[in-house]
Amino acid sequence: MPLRARITAPAALAQGSRSNSTAVAQPEEPDDVLFDSVYGVRTITLNRPRKLNALTGSMAGKILPRLLEWQKSDMANIIVIKGAGEKAFCAGGDVAVLAEQNKASPEGQQASLDYFGLEYKLDNLIAKIDKPYVAFMDGVTMGGGVGLSVHGQFRIATERTLFSMPETTIGFFPDVGASFFLPRLDGYTGTYLALTSARLRGVQAYWAGIATHYIHSSNLEDVQARLAELVFKDYDPLAQRLELVNSTIEEFATGLPPNEPPLLGGETREAIDRCFRYNTVEEIIQALEAENTEWASKTIKTIKERSPTSVRVTLLEMRYGAAWSINTAFMREYHMARRFMDHKNHPDFVEGVEKQLSKGLPNGLKMPPVWNPPSLADTSEEQALWYFNIDADAKGLELIKELENVDYTHYPHGWIGLPSENAVKLILERGDSKTVDELTTEIMKQWDSKIGVREKLADIIARKVSVNVEGRVEWKV
Repeated sequence: MPLRARITAPAALAQGSRSNSTAVAQPEEPDDVLFDSVYGVRTITLNRPRKLNALTGSMAGKILPRLLEWQKSDMANIIVIKGAGEKAFCAGGDVAVLAEQNKASPEGQQASLDYFGLEYKLDNLIAKIDKPYVAFMDGVTMGGGVGLSVHGQFRIATERTLFSMPETTIGFFPDVGASFFLPRLDGYTGTYLALTSARLRGVQAYWAGIATHYIHSSNLEDVQARLAELVFKDYDPLAQRLELVNSTIEEFATGLPPNEPPLLGGETREAIDRCFRYNTVEEIIQALEAENTEWASKTIKTIKERSPTSVRVTLLEMRYGAAWSINTAFMREYHMARRFMDHKNHPDFVEGVEKQLSKGLPNGLKMPPVWNPPSLADTSEEQALWYFNIDADAKGLELIKELENVDYTHYPHGWIGLPSENAVKLILERGDSKTVDELTTEIMKQWDSKIGVREKLADIIARKVSVNVEGRVEWKV
């Protein structure tokens, strides 16, 4: 049976503040996260199903020391994180509490910043942990739930997965390391997902490169049980352990849903790359207008409904984040969060959260937020740059001390999911010229005939590869 979480967060962190008597307190929930051990597998269960397992400071404060303990333990082989219930892995942070704190006082705003500091510290540890880390992205996986999953080596999507980074809808910005993760998705899909908060359901998270595997939810318990049977030799390097875990998870892949091609592929994907490659919001909207399609019109409407400030900041974040290392991404996001928690200078966060959580209108629709400034025309890139400034006396994000010097600019485990466009491009550029069949054979072999590889490669070839007169493939400039 799962163990109650006996490691409690320090009282201040559980409440979200170190020195605050007027902030909104978050009561300690002793069973909000559960831990268990089955042979070499260590499990984390987010246990707030009625709140869609929304992450609190209490939960993060319990998970962090347990991960550090397992990181050092020779008995802990594999870490599995999942959510209780059938609806959600983790729907994000508990933004209702954060918004209440921000309205309460400057101390409440500091309480919210303390929460983000703890959350980012935890996510940064997940990005560096040298144990196989498996996230069951079963159900709603948004915001803070993305931070708990996407930086790990193995991310399993199911038919119930619902992925989104919805921050621009509440006057915030994609955080939890999204500044690192999203710009490294194929083409400009990360920018599209960040600005629009578009949702990806089920297998679409796998096609987009967010999940590394797609498995039916009914098989997850069997996956966990099978992982518990794995035995590693003490001298096995991490790469070898990852290969064994990868092949084990693949044993439970029973196929992909029929008639569900990539939503972010084909003509839509070409349009995304045409429109979202620009560095200003105005240019993106102008490019969308030139598309003159239903998809483009809906996308323009969506962007204009989001917080104008958040949209401008998020676009800059996607561009800067492409060059940031994993440590830089979290440290810069922490300073950005400080600016966004400044209720006096940025009221959109409280406004966005309150309208999202309101009961809404009789017809079931939500009352639209009243953004300040109200429109893109009333904002500027210069104003957005304020959110990236770092005050001289501002305290930075505290990372795990023994891992501070561990840093990278690309995920070392990027080979585990479907092949990215960059991977295909590198294979073409560094090897002998190939026919389409030869390229397909080589990639299928490298990825062990993983389900979805052939379909993903076919989409890449159709968009990014040309065939010369000799029948050899070349990467389009």
